[in-house]
Amino acid sequence: MEEEIHLKEKKELSNWQKMIIYFFIYALLGWILETVYCLITVGTFHKRGFLYGPICPIYGFGAILLLLSLKKVKGNYFTKFLIGMIVFSLFEFIVSYILEMVFNQRWWDYSNEFLNIEGRVSLLFSIAWGMIGVIFVEKIHPFFEKKLTKMMNRIPKKILTIVLSIFVIGIGVDTIFSIIRYIGI
Repeated sequence: MEEEIHLKEKKELSNWQKMIIYFFIYALLGWILETVYCLITVGTFHKRGFLYGPICPIYGFGAILLLLSLKKVKGNYFTKFLIGMIVFSLFEFIVSYILEMVFNQRWWDYSNEFLNIEGRVSLLFSIAWGMIGVIFVEKIHPFFEKKLTKMMNRIPKKILTIVLSIFVIGIGVDTIFSIIRYIGI
């Protein structure tokens, strides 16, 4: 009887579990976006991102930051566009600065773009981030949130916790080895 009740309980993910899953989904999609963009603009495949694995953490963190920033904003696309543009541009600027300070290397450079700030952000990419932000919160995230809820309800919470722990440890190890590679230890 007790087992029946346990099986009928709803398997709600914690906010942390959701954020970890979203981070990995959007970091992978960011890596794909970067790779395709590079393929189109340069004409060849370039491994994108800082890590060894197919993941761009800046997109995972950016997506989480955007979700948290736009959580309370309802309806108005222009407001969402402006917030997305500002949040992503500030985030991109700060991350660019930190990466350059830590690794003495620029990971992107918009110096040749119109209305850029120190080559770290540009008007064109800020507008693109604003549009991507609206599409993200209106279409992309609701799609993944719906699919994720259905899929995660089928996975026992203990197994999900183990898998997420492996992912987090994996990205931690990847980050350590990537830092060692870039600073030359």
